[in-house]
Amino acid sequence: MTDVAAEAAVEPVVIDGLSAEDYHADRTSISSTGLRKLLAPSCPAQFKHDRDNPPAPKREFDLGHAAHRMVLGEGEEIAVTEYDDWRTEAAREEREEIRAAGAVPLLFHEGEQVTAMADAIRQHPVAGPLFAPGSGIAERSIYWTDHATGIRCRVRPDWLKQLPGLTLCVDLKTCRDASPDAVSKAIRDHGYHQQDPLYIDGIEAAGLAPDGCRFIFVFQSKTAPYLVTVRELNQQSRDIGRAKNERALRIYADCMAADTWPDWTGPVTEIPQISLPTWAAINEAEEYLS
Repeated sequence: MTDVAAEAAVEPVVIDGLSAEDYHADRTSISSTGLRKLLAPSCPAQFKHDRDNPPAPKREFDLGHAAHRMVLGEGEEIAVTEYDDWRTEAAREEREEIRAAGAVPLLFHEGEQVTAMADAIRQHPVAGPLFAPGSGIAERSIYWTDHATGIRCRVRPDWLKQLPGLTLCVDLKTCRDASPDAVSKAIRDHGYHQQDPLYIDGIEAAGLAPDGCRFIFVFQSKTAPYLVTVRELNQQSRDIGRAKNERALRIYADCMAADTWPDWTGPVTEIPQISLPTWAAINEAEEYLS
């Protein structure tokens, strides 16, 4: 590799207009989703399999993709059909034709639903101004190199809003339940506290936030009245997420160097022991062993 090429390989890169398909197909960098899959309850072996065998589009994600398109103005095209369900052969054939064209197929009532969801976002006193048309840039692809491990990373903010003295990264998530308690559990269950600091790190590394970046979650329920919860992660949760990212990056670097992708156990000479979950062991020990 020439000196110029080596420098380009570590310099941050910001790409506008890159398709989601090309972004997710990249094998020279790792995303937030990939880092989360390297850690428990997943493992490197599962990460590598999923990377090498990308899953087919899932119906449950169609509404989320469509809602993003309606709110952000970017993303896969939406094709609303006249059908009430996908049970007929004609409906299924049209659905597959739409997918083959790179668009998101929706039933008629789903088209009405995502329109109502977008309207609820626009009317929300906090989320509406955050996503005001023309006030930000959607779906920018950002690449940079982690200096501690030399691993190339990538993020793709839903909405990057650059204000005087502040940059906001606004992330829209559709969910079954957008109540604050449910949102807190979703952050834990899906590792969104890892997404937050990685996106901040990438945006700042690319020079897009000279005065710092704040990451804002916008959660929206997929059922009427399509309620919205806007939250910012507290610092302790962000610190935990960043520490998990650092561990995942080290694991990824080691796996890449050795081309070895272990499961949960890794190489052992003896069968490991396993216990009850901590909370169950404490409860049952008090009842049965005291």
